[in-house]
Amino acid sequence: MTTTAESIEAQTAQAMTKPKQGRVKCVVWDLDNTLWDGVLLEDENVVLRSDVVAQIHRLDGLGVLHSIASRNDPQTALAKLEAFGLRDMFLHPQIGWGAKSESVAHIAKALNLGVDAFAFVDDQEFELAEVAHVLPDVLCVDVADLAEQLARPEFHPRFVTDESAQRRHMYLAQATRDDIEREFSGTNDEFLASLGMTFVIAPARTEDLQRAEELTIRTNQLNSTGRTYSYDELDALRESDDHLLLVASLEDKFGTYGKVGLTLVEKGEDGVWKLLMLLMSCRVMSRGVGSVLLNHVMGLANEAGAELHADFVETGRNRMMQITYAFAGFTEIDRQGKLAVLKADMARLQPPAPYVKLVTVDEDGTERVFGPGAAERA
Repeated sequence: MTTTAESIEAQTAQAMTKPKQGRVKCVVWDLDNTLWDGVLLEDENVVLRSDVVAQIHRLDGLGVLHSIASRNDPQTALAKLEAFGLRDMFLHPQIGWGAKSESVAHIAKALNLGVDAFAFVDDQEFELAEVAHVLPDVLCVDVADLAEQLARPEFHPRFVTDESAQRRHMYLAQATRDDIEREFSGTNDEFLASLGMTFVIAPARTEDLQRAEELTIRTNQLNSTGRTYSYDELDALRESDDHLLLVASLEDKFGTYGKVGLTLVEKGEDGVWKLLMLLMSCRVMSRGVGSVLLNHVMGLANEAGAELHADFVETGRNRMMQITYAFAGFTEIDRQGKLAVLKADMARLQPPAPYVKLVTVDEDGTERVFGPGAAERA
């Protein structure tokens, strides 16, 4: 499956510019005359809009997150959401008197998502125009056109995976971790060790492919080329003797993060393996596991006596992946336009971080365990 620099650039550009099915990862809602009828500070007996609530629950089941940007008194508005039984539906709500664009930007930062993954729903033309002007990548929706707008493909992922259906709960668990981290008095490594993380790397199975496709579509910041792969493409690569398709998952004492990593390797006949794709979910960026999958592939290539090269295409969003390669000892050996070919320095191969238990599964199903707990599993 060797591809030319021109085709890789074209595929990356297409993935970055065309409207993506299911690209909206979070919808930010206004409250007054949007989530409910009425203005809360004028009348506490506002009436919840059942059609809007139904859409929120429907999208939640598809893996779309929700938050709030409202000009309101925070304590009063949060109490009303609690009374309606909706408080846990909204992550990092921004309720106050600042600009709605600032609220959306704050939510994007808190969720570690790009603003192009957001939609904003309001009833006021001014508010919609303000957000559209400051954050043009946000999809702005007038609540009067809600049903029509939510029918757009941007709100409909191709697949609903196990991770999709549990995404909000995963983010709530992450918020708990963040709260504990802020109060933790030790070092960052000590905090990470306290989480009891287990990172599993295994060959992709048929049941992994829907999530694998979703990862290529949804992941921007930690995607080495920005290219997306369809279910059928991934299935063919999974069956290919010349390719290695690996899926990584992560869990800790608070619960599972789900499948968070994906890598595709082409095993060349010339003694050179090429990493065609490496990506990690942005949700685990702060968990210190970004290099674990890369080091595992380096180890496999080293065991096979092969050089390891990697394709990298700078997309404007994936600098963190570029840094990950650099810290792992990859250096540029060739460039064709935006496509850089990097080469691994096997002398820089690192053992797994001491704060994470690594479980690797070979193609024959054999497990190997490294780090904390390895002796117990041996």
